[in-house]
Amino acid sequence: MITLHYNPGSANLAPHVLLHEIGAPFELVLVSTEAAAHKSAAYLKLNPNGLIPVLVDRRPAFGGELVLYETSAILLHLADTHPAAGLAPALGSAERAHYYKWLVWLTNTLQAALIPYFYPERLVADGNTDGAAQVKARSMARVGLLLEQLDAQLASHGEPWLLGERYTAADPMAWMLTRWTRNFAERPARSFAHIAAYQQRMLARPAVQAAIAAEGLQAPHG
Repeated sequence: MITLHYNPGSANLAPHVLLHEIGAPFELVLVSTEAAAHKSAAYLKLNPNGLIPVLVDRRPAFGGELVLYETSAILLHLADTHPAAGLAPALGSAERAHYYKWLVWLTNTLQAALIPYFYPERLVADGNTDGAAQVKARSMARVGLLLEQLDAQLASHGEPWLLGERYTAADPMAWMLTRWTRNFAERPARSFAHIAAYQQRMLARPAVQAAIAAEGLQAPHG
């Protein structure tokens, strides 16, 4: 059995979608950030960083229990352990190399640029509201430039998904991060033509609809 520890709309959304794509049985465990459950001793044993998500995969092949955190690592693990789902290109192929590149870019570049928008106070002195507002604005501007890259990638091949014709484990990650821009005052993801069309294709997938319903997420989703 697979368990996904989640908080609605957080970084768990991408692996949640992928679990529905795979069709493997799994359970959700809510980690309430309002109740600071992500900082509890029990949760910190799973992820010492106190971040969401955590995936626990209980199978004999893993000695009974494998605990994973970091969203991209979870996506890679799920795709690799469910090869019949066809969510990763062949090992050693050029497509596989680009798959790695885009997953790492999404995590290390786009997601990293988004974090200061949501938590600007982490980068300024306590009580520096003007500084926090500047951090938030600069983050929004930086993300806009990165969304230009993402939009150009989708335009470059004219196919439905991030890497082209084939849907991969990178797609839920890309969709989740573009969704996070939905409340941007300037240049949200939906303002880019190719990303907006991509978001609609993602929203049409039953796995995405199932994850949205299970987490109780409200529109807009892009």
